[in-house]
Amino acid sequence: MKIKKRVFSGSRPSGKLHLGNYLGGVKGYIELQERGDLDCIYSVVDLHGITTPYEPAGFQSQVHGIVLDYLSAGLDPKKCHLMIQSSVPAHVELAYLLGTTFPVSRIEQLPTYKEKKAQNPSYINVGLFYYPILMAADILVYKADLVPVGKDQEPHLEVTREIARNLNRMFGKGKEILPEPKRFATPGGYVPSLTGEGKMSKSIKGSAIFLTDNLSEIEAKLAKVTTDSGRGKNLPRQVGVVALLALVEMFIGIKRKQQLEKDYLSVGIRYGELKKELAVAINNDLSPIRERRAYFVKNPAEVDKILVEGQSYCQKIAAQTLAEVKQAMGLV
Repeated sequence: MKIKKRVFSGSRPSGKLHLGNYLGGVKGYIELQERGDLDCIYSVVDLHGITTPYEPAGFQSQVHGIVLDYLSAGLDPKKCHLMIQSSVPAHVELAYLLGTTFPVSRIEQLPTYKEKKAQNPSYINVGLFYYPILMAADILVYKADLVPVGKDQEPHLEVTREIARNLNRMFGKGKEILPEPKRFATPGGYVPSLTGEGKMSKSIKGSAIFLTDNLSEIEAKLAKVTTDSGRGKNLPRQVGVVALLALVEMFIGIKRKQQLEKDYLSVGIRYGELKKELAVAINNDLSPIRERRAYFVKNPAEVDKILVEGQSYCQKIAAQTLAEVKQAMGLV
């Protein structure tokens, strides 16, 4: 029987998933699970979630919320495996082993590490520094071939490949112990913030539309998007308008966006009407997601069963990989 290539990716439980997470990540997860020739593992990476300030009292609720977001968005436990990172201790143990092979200077060069330090200057901890090593362990403990993540995670993924190469060179004796994973890029990898500045973010007020938002909530958020006069001699550059047109392309289609651009150069755009049209289109996509979420909220035992099965499946794979690495490193 042909061995399937494996996929791994995960989300931090730092808040509800939004359109950016869905189009840039989860939709790619679904695309991969539907292929049938891949073994897909998707995780809530809770250990990464505690490297930045968080509230312990509500943390489990946030973790569970991401699981519900996964299931409601369309991840099918019959076609993939869902798990919570901390439920498989091999992630942490492998991370320590990999950390003994990798230079400190390389981690310090990573732009994402510098950004996290700047965001939380009073909360620069060892776990934050170790984040890229643990991320590598998350992927390598399953010997994943493909990782569906955003382009902004490419530096971390390159670190993962470097770590695999280091281990193979130092302890493989000419053989590959851990494979080097590749990024799977989704078509909607970048979703603009409603503020018009950067990508959609759950941490910036007014930036995101969440998967749980209903039509009135979506309309209210779009209504606040800053626009211009609706007409000009050149294509719009105002950041709010650019964000709206990008969302039009994603949820209505490229032809509608092109028509709006023509209107902008001639008769003009009526933003009030456009925002309502866009809100309806986004709501049509989110409506079945909200319905599935309601089902799983009413059936918590089913969710628990899915997670237990995912944990059991992942523990077996992770234990085998950990044993191979330990043997190669002379620990057994």
